[in-house]
Amino acid sequence: MELSGREHTLYMEVYDYYKSLILTGKLPKASRLPSIRRCSAELGVSRTTVENAYLQLAADGYILSKPQSGYYVTDIASHSQKKSENNKKSDTKKKEIIYDFASLKADRESFDFDLWRRYLKSALRQDDRLLSYGEVQGEAELRQVLSKYITENRNVMCNEDDIVIGAGVQSLLNILCGIIGDRKSVFFRDPSFLQGIAIFDDHKFTVTKSESNADVIYISPSHINSWGDVMPTQERLELLKQAHENGTLIIEDDYDSEFGYFNRPTPSLQGLDGGENVVYLGTFSKLLVPSIRISFMILPEKLKSAYKKKANAYSQTVSTTDQIALCQFIRDGHMSRRIKKVRKLYSQKAVELNNAIHSVFGKRAKTHIGQTGFIIKLRLDCELSADEIIKRAEKSGISLRTGEQSEKPQLLLSCSSVKTEDFLPAMQLLKTAIED
Repeated sequence: MELSGREHTLYMEVYDYYKSLILTGKLPKASRLPSIRRCSAELGVSRTTVENAYLQLAADGYILSKPQSGYYVTDIASHSQKKSENNKKSDTKKKEIIYDFASLKADRESFDFDLWRRYLKSALRQDDRLLSYGEVQGEAELRQVLSKYITENRNVMCNEDDIVIGAGVQSLLNILCGIIGDRKSVFFRDPSFLQGIAIFDDHKFTVTKSESNADVIYISPSHINSWGDVMPTQERLELLKQAHENGTLIIEDDYDSEFGYFNRPTPSLQGLDGGENVVYLGTFSKLLVPSIRISFMILPEKLKSAYKKKANAYSQTVSTTDQIALCQFIRDGHMSRRIKKVRKLYSQKAVELNNAIHSVFGKRAKTHIGQTGFIIKLRLDCELSADEIIKRAEKSGISLRTGEQSEKPQLLLSCSSVKTEDFLPAMQLLKTAIED
């Protein structure tokens, strides 16, 4: 196999290589993939590249990780072949998903589109400001409002000059990778954040598995696992202490911080650190709707000076219209009111979904509601695997995600995009699909 590295990142080329072998049957079901060390040596790439490729293959269902054993091919090729044959025989459409518990889409009732449209229309009347490209760092007016908002809500220490606006976290990480000096290794507490890993890989960082040896630690303390639990304050303090002792830079991705339904608000790492050694990332995708791509980055003083030297080389990726609208939206108090509304909505939905699960499955179900309230971890007393349950559920029009591996199947259910009144019929349909 020859790796070019031109059209894709290297790990995607490794991913495509093994995907092709699996789908063509050259690597049949239950075949064991080469160890990460062996594959790295054979292909002449880093272990990190191989590991990222394997993680992506596992995430897409092509391989399965068995602890202390290795990676094994699933039966996805046979299903793909059957699906292909069925498609040739008929033009029957794929089963429509009726109940989507897999996605993190917002509840339609959670966002007032009419209100947001009014702010957009108001922004469009500011003709003079819309005739230019706007400020590279983000509109000063928005950064001033953000500085006050984030200080009051997340105890972050900053002023408007510390803030950089961008269209999504990935665009901000591209800027950050260019200004963090000679740091060349990064550790991700959440290895499933492939979009972030890809950015650092593109910038020639080594994505390490050892936190103690990393120059940069990327962490989401308000969402430390797949079902949304929150890092305790004491653990945050210990992380900051170790980072100072080792000279490590921390990147705090604070998404979902506003949705701490079942626990008291926990101070941000940036605030606990005093803003010296933590880069803070925040986003409004969840607070508004995912399609409104507005994120922000707060830089410590030593990185802010590096950014200022290169700022004019970057373009602002968020439209001036959206920035003006968001600024006035926050200033008029709608963001604070929205947080309260959405917290109440999703906390109630999580409880209702939890009740529906136990009403249908009884003692066979064990559940855990994530502290951010969006996700319920469901463990079923069932002989089927989580993958088999997901396949059966999909045939019945239910979309689910797998949880961590265990003796009994574990599933993750998001309550955000399914209507409350649909929880009970959805669980009844799921039970029928499992027992069929």
